[in-house]
Amino acid sequence: MKFLSLIATSISDINRAIGRLISWSTLLLVILVFVLAVLRYAFKIGSIPLQETVLYLFSIVFMFGASYTLADDGHVRVDMLYNNYSEQKKAWVNMLGTVFLLIPVCLLIIDTSYGYVKISWAIGESSGEAGGLPYLYLFKSLLLIMPVLLMLQGLAVIMQSIITLQNKGSEHD
Repeated sequence: MKFLSLIATSISDINRAIGRLISWSTLLLVILVFVLAVLRYAFKIGSIPLQETVLYLFSIVFMFGASYTLADDGHVRVDMLYNNYSEQKKAWVNMLGTVFLLIPVCLLIIDTSYGYVKISWAIGESSGEAGGLPYLYLFKSLLLIMPVLLMLQGLAVIMQSIITLQNKGSEHD
C-alpha cells in the first residue's frame, strides 16, 4: 500500500505543481484583458495577437486547471449526499465515478481530438487571422494533454480510494 500511496501522491503533486505554475497565468490574463479593453475603448486600437493570446491563456488555464482541481478535490459534485457519506462510501463513489465516467470521457476526448491535432501538426497550423499568432498546432495539443493529465489524476484517485478501502477493511480485522 505504501508504493500505491507514493504513486498516487506523486501524480497529485505533479498536477498540483502544474496548477500552481499555471495559476500565475490568470494574473497575466487579467492584465492582458485590461490592456486589451483600454486599447480598444480608450484608443480605438484592436490587436488580433493580443486577443488570441488572451484566448489561448484562458484555454491553458482551463485545460491544465482541470487536473489540478481534481487533485485538490475542488471539482463540482452533483451528488448532494456525498458530504454525509462515510470515508469508505466516498472512496467507492470516487473510484466508480472515475472508472465509469472520468476515464471514458477522457478516452472519448482523446479519440475525437487525435486526428484534429495530428492534421494541425502536419500542416504547421497557425492562426487564420491576418497578423494572428503562429504555432496554433501547439495550442491544439492541449486537447490531448488535458485528458491525459486528468486520467493520470483519475488513477491517483482510484489508488487513494483503494488505500482508503483497504485501511477501512483492515480496521475491522
